[in-house]
Amino acid sequence: MSKQCILLWHLSSNESFSLVDNLQFGLVPLIIGSMDPAETLASYVALYLREEVQMEGAVRNIGAFSRFLEAVSFSHGITLNVSEVARACQVKRKTVDNYLAVLDDLLLSYRVPVFARRAKRHLVSHSKFYYFDSGVFRSLRPTGPLDSPQEIDGGALEGLIAQHLRAWIAYGNKVSTLYYWRTKSGVEVDFVLYGEDTFVGIEVKNSARVTSKMLKGLKAFSVDYPEAQLLLLYRGEERLLINNILCLPCDQFLQQLIPGQAIVKQSGNVSNDEKQ
Repeated sequence: MSKQCILLWHLSSNESFSLVDNLQFGLVPLIIGSMDPAETLASYVALYLREEVQMEGAVRNIGAFSRFLEAVSFSHGITLNVSEVARACQVKRKTVDNYLAVLDDLLLSYRVPVFARRAKRHLVSHSKFYYFDSGVFRSLRPTGPLDSPQEIDGGALEGLIAQHLRAWIAYGNKVSTLYYWRTKSGVEVDFVLYGEDTFVGIEVKNSARVTSKMLKGLKAFSVDYPEAQLLLLYRGEERLLINNILCLPCDQFLQQLIPGQAIVKQSGNVSNDEKQ
C-alpha cells in the first residue's frame, strides 16, 4: 500500500485507538509504533523526508526545498495557489511546480480535484493539496503567535479523514474517486465520494457541536445534487440528523469505516435535532 493510504483497518476492534494521538502523530507505522512518537516524528521529517528526496537526486538546492516543505504546509487542506507558495519560499513558480512533482512522485503528497459533474454553478478549477499523513503535516507546519491551534487542528483532522477515505477507496472492491466541491463564491464541501454506487458529500468540522452555519455547504450541494447522501463529521459525541444531514462523531465514523462496505452505516441511535 502506498504512503497515501496508510491505515490500520483493525481500528474498529482496537481498544487503543485514539483520535487525539492520530491527529498529533499521524498513521505512519514507524512513528505510532515507536516508544517516543513525538521524537520519531521529528526525526522522520527532519531526516528521512529530506534524505529520501536527496537520494532521488530530484532536488539540487535542499535549503530551498526545506523552505518549500514548510511553505506548502500552509496549503494543506485548501485550494493550492502555486504563486503564493513560490513567494513564501522565495523561489520561482516553475521551481515550486517541480518541487510539487517531486512530492507527488515520492507519494509524499496528493491532490484532490474539484467535483464538476453536471455543474450548475461556477466552480474553482484548482485542486486541494494534502500531505500524505496528518502527523507529517503537523510536524512541518510552522507555529507561532499568529498561528491558531484551532486552524492547525482543523487541517490535521481534515487530512486524517482524507487518509481514511483514500484507503477505503483503495481497499474497496468498487471504483470510487475522491473529490471536493467549491464554488467561486466560496461555498464548499470538503469531500465528495463518487462511484458506481457511492455519492456522498462530506463536511469535516473540528468542533464539539454542530451549528447551522456548518451545514451551509452541504445544503447548497444538495440543491445541485439531490441524489447525494450528506454527512457532517465533527468532534462531538452524538449521532444527529439535522435537515436530513447525518452528523457523526469523527472517531465513530473512522472506527466503523470498512472497505467494501457502505461509507456510512444507517444503524444506530440518531437524535433528530431540527433546531440547529
